[in-house]
Amino acid sequence: MKRALLSVSDKSGLVEFAQGLVDRGFELVSTGGTHKVLEAAGLAVTPVDAVTGFPEMLDGRVKTLHPKIHAGILARRDLPAHMDALKEHDITPVDVVCVNLYPFAETIKKSGVTRAEAIEQIDIGGPSALRAAAKNSDSVWAVVDPADYDAVLAGIDADDADLRQQLAAKIFATTAAYDAQIAAYLNPEPFPESFTPTYTKRQALRYGENSHQQAAFYAAPDAPASSLANAKQLHGKELSYNNFKDADAALTMVNEFKKPTVVAVKHMNPCGIGQADTIEGAWDKAYAADSMSIFGGIIALNRNVDLATAEKMHALFLEIIMAPSYDDDAYEVLAKKKNLRILIVPLAEATEVPHIESVSLVGGLLRQTSDDAVETADDLTVVTDVKPTEAQIESLLFAQQVVKHVKSNAIVIAKDGQTLGIGAGQMNRIGSVEIALKQAQENPEFAGAVMASDAFFPMDDCVDYAAKHGIHAIIQPGGSIKDKDSIAMANKYGIAMVTTGVRHFRH
Repeated sequence: MKRALLSVSDKSGLVEFAQGLVDRGFELVSTGGTHKVLEAAGLAVTPVDAVTGFPEMLDGRVKTLHPKIHAGILARRDLPAHMDALKEHDITPVDVVCVNLYPFAETIKKSGVTRAEAIEQIDIGGPSALRAAAKNSDSVWAVVDPADYDAVLAGIDADDADLRQQLAAKIFATTAAYDAQIAAYLNPEPFPESFTPTYTKRQALRYGENSHQQAAFYAAPDAPASSLANAKQLHGKELSYNNFKDADAALTMVNEFKKPTVVAVKHMNPCGIGQADTIEGAWDKAYAADSMSIFGGIIALNRNVDLATAEKMHALFLEIIMAPSYDDDAYEVLAKKKNLRILIVPLAEATEVPHIESVSLVGGLLRQTSDDAVETADDLTVVTDVKPTEAQIESLLFAQQVVKHVKSNAIVIAKDGQTLGIGAGQMNRIGSVEIALKQAQENPEFAGAVMASDAFFPMDDCVDYAAKHGIHAIIQPGGSIKDKDSIAMANKYGIAMVTTGVRHFRH
């Protein structure tokens, strides 16, 4: 009789799968809780200790780790010497190994879990049995996922060797990811000597950045709550590759702010950010910031969406709207557009650990902690004769929070919680200043605007241009060997300048 070893923590579909094996002539061998479930279902099942001759030991830490089990899994059926060795030691071959692993990842996500509790959820026997079965997949079915049960039963009927190889590959991918999560937990150092990232495929995408490129979305097991990995899509088409990129940028930006804020993103840069006492007021400011570029944009809001705000957004063509919640009538209005993607994404919590950003290179990877620096009034150093007013300081700090999310060279013109002009990605800083001011001067709220720069001014031309075009206060990191020239230019025009000492490049 063929033999199947079953030892699972996830019991979903177990009884039906086991019954299918019995119907195909398999003897069932099982452990602990799995044995109890199968026996309660009326299936004939042999306890593993009856096979090994040893009881389960050490509170279940040792169950299947025995030659009577592993030799039965690993023996090559095409080698007479292997089969003779089994006979000599009265060992029955194991033809199916169905094991899923202790829920380590789920355990460490629980609030207040102790290290001892986490350690107990490190599976030893399970990965060993699965890897042995996968190594011998020419003869043995290795099964780790309940979603594969039906396919395995059909594959057994057809003696599908290709499926056995696919399952073997899945085993090694699963155990590698499992070990990687354990290693990351035991060594939380953000930059260890070596690390193994692990991701799960969530969605195959129609194409990548361009139509001739292939793409897919993968989620990390420890993804922050306020991330696309944990978003719930309520309506609309599936997100595209570029949608994911832009939506991620928008979420990162909107989580920067505590007051009601709306962020509009195009091509990874903000085209408008508005902040007010209400989310409707914030939308009005974001829209007015750049009513042209917001067309087809990605919108992120950090408050519940009410009907008034929804009706204003509905009047435009937008790609994506993301918010922590929606009033029922607001959602009904937005959902009238069948292609509009509507997502719920939780707000970031203050307790969330700053994440590590990764950028792929050819043959390598760059990693860094996220830029979570937020300057306050106490961090500002006034370097000019004129000091900024309290209102200017508030606008400067708002512009500073925005500028760190704009591609370098980055310039932001802002006033009273609203961006008025944004210059991004230029090869020289004066180019970004010119773009930002050209846009800002078209806004009726421009008078009294301030300017933020993500990095120092290499020469005084940026300050000269800004002062001549209506800027009254500037915030920048400082640190250039020519800082004195920019300061002197600001003093020439009688405008205020503050430095932060913190650069915010975003490439």
